[in-house]
Amino acid sequence: MSSDDLAYASAGKQQAALQTGDVSAVELTHATIDRIERHDGRINAVVVRDFDRALDAARHADAARARGAQSALLGVPMTVKESFNVAGLPTTWGLPPFRDFIATEDAVAVAQLKSAGAIVVGKTNVPVALGDLQTYNPIYGTTNNPWDLTRTPGGSSGGSAAALAAGFGALSLGSDIAGSLRVPAHFTGVFSHKPTFGLLSSRGHTPPRTLPLDYTRDLSVIGPMARTAADLELLLELLTQPDDSSSGLVHQLAMKPPRHGRLADFRVLVLDTHPVIPTSSEIRQAIDDLTEALIAAGATVARSTPLLPDPIEGARIYMRLLLASIAASYRPDDYERARQLAQGVSTEDTTLAAERSRGAALSYRDWIATDAVRVQHRAQWAQLFTEFDIVLCPAAPSTAFPHDHSADQWSRMLEIDGQAYAYADQLVWSGVASGAGLPSTVVPIALSPEGLPIGVQLIGPLFEDRTTLQFARLLEERFASAPAAMRELAW
Repeated sequence: MSSDDLAYASAGKQQAALQTGDVSAVELTHATIDRIERHDGRINAVVVRDFDRALDAARHADAARARGAQSALLGVPMTVKESFNVAGLPTTWGLPPFRDFIATEDAVAVAQLKSAGAIVVGKTNVPVALGDLQTYNPIYGTTNNPWDLTRTPGGSSGGSAAALAAGFGALSLGSDIAGSLRVPAHFTGVFSHKPTFGLLSSRGHTPPRTLPLDYTRDLSVIGPMARTAADLELLLELLTQPDDSSSGLVHQLAMKPPRHGRLADFRVLVLDTHPVIPTSSEIRQAIDDLTEALIAAGATVARSTPLLPDPIEGARIYMRLLLASIAASYRPDDYERARQLAQGVSTEDTTLAAERSRGAALSYRDWIATDAVRVQHRAQWAQLFTEFDIVLCPAAPSTAFPHDHSADQWSRMLEIDGQAYAYADQLVWSGVASGAGLPSTVVPIALSPEGLPIGVQLIGPLFEDRTTLQFARLLEERFASAPAAMRELAW
């Protein structure tokens, strides 16, 4: 294989080539580094480079393999979102005051993948404090979408998604509280998995200069990103292995096996519209095409069910809980402003903007009341999943949108089919899974008429992550993936 073929191959294919001796870990790492050096100047995805240590690790991997050692990712290069601690590298979360903070130990997830032989070539860009669906900050600048440099790759795992789309490593680690794994995957034509809430250890995925303890903030998870469903499955299994500070073995036992092995056996609920915000016509068309293909493959498909939890109420409680979680980290003066704004919101105002204002100043009493509604929704989801195996829906209401760095993101607008909508309202599709803590896998399914990737999210029951991943693998095997042509683009 050529250098670009090597760098763009899946982790599974790279591991196979390493095992047969067709390529060494050093050659594979050089190929990845070469691709980053040639192309990342225009994309700006891998903002913290660790090439010298990566090549040292590759040499150790080759020596270990020569001694007969084997492990799942031995010699496979990958990237890690900047927000994860990697010993010896900066962790800033895009915040200038922490520009010089250097982590002294690996995050649990990073250590798990290194133990499996993965080689970290660098860390990928993030928005400030991981707080945007775009990826830019004052330290590292802006990350561009490889499919169209004038557009965002999404956020907050946008750097990882852009790196994968561009062939800068076969795997990456990201995180998600409001679509931060799923939206970037959709925008860039790659795969991602938001695990069941609480499944994976977040220790070491912590803001700079805070203790690297488990960061189990409400709604927030870490998760894998890759260019194939099989690679996602592999990463999830590795990330659920036990470590000294987590109950990974319990998590392994908690995860149930996939429900089915054939597309024809799956019962799929398809949702392509949301009552709060429309879905672009090109995404609805892609979902319609996929729906027809699933029916032709023998799957049982429905477009509606009375079992679906109220989507408007679900969006409202999600926005309230999301902002309550985010505002917990506000500086005192910012929180006071948020509290004053919340006081001015009418009790009769049920818009999502009003819910966000309420959430930012939510009392613990009101949080408990909101959580009680969420528990009811979770029970309704459990009932729905007795009749269905997968809920297939958009990851976002639009394809990747142009960069918009206006200072107040809450006042930005998003264009959908020529009409403007509140920027933050696009989070409703993320909230469908995140609000109840459900697992969700994003799979690329098509290209828009403009040549932009379109993905869908596959939502499953609690702790049935293997079911959404299995369905993703079957989709990939049966229908292939148009965005795989990324390697041929010339930036």
